[in-house]
Amino acid sequence: MAYYWFKAFHLIGVVVWFAGLFYLVRLFVYHAEASQEPEPAQTILKKQYEIMEKRLYRIITTPGMLVTVAMAIGLLTTEPDVLKDGWLHIKLAFVAVLLAYHHYCGRIMKKLAAGECQWSGQQFRALNEAPTILLVVIVLLAVFKNNLPTDITAWAIFGMVIAMVASIQLYAKKRKRDKEKLLAASQAKDDEMAEQLSV
Repeated sequence: MAYYWFKAFHLIGVVVWFAGLFYLVRLFVYHAEASQEPEPAQTILKKQYEIMEKRLYRIITTPGMLVTVAMAIGLLTTEPDVLKDGWLHIKLAFVAVLLAYHHYCGRIMKKLAAGECQWSGQQFRALNEAPTILLVVIVLLAVFKNNLPTDITAWAIFGMVIAMVASIQLYAKKRKRDKEKLLAASQAKDDEMAEQLSV
């Protein structure tokens, strides 16, 4: 019975942890892009994002991580023989990368708060895709265990990465075009007003 309790709360912890990680880096995107806003909006936005990031990291993301790890240890106590399986060693290696990513996000958060982070919104968008790849690999290993078809999985992950890079690039181009259209419309409006005033 303990196994099911540990497993249920392990899954709950994973959902909370990943939700926090995904949203945290999305806040970093907005925080970085707030630098493009005029004052006083820039300062107000940065302060608000700083508060949101700290609360999300401390109240949701980190507790989610702790529950995930604690329940995983509990699961291992109910099935210690699984520690001999190769799939688990690989899964734990990816979890270690995810833990490093979590703490790296904490460092970025502090740098953003101190005004020392030079990352762009575009770079944060790319960083935000890392946990997606880790999530897919970790879940596949947990489900398939030693039967994971590595060739298909490798190609699927490669395809995911290519699709993510392409979508980030396309989105950046779309944003640039939208900004240019907005500036052109604003310039046309200014020209029209100047013309009316000169008459």
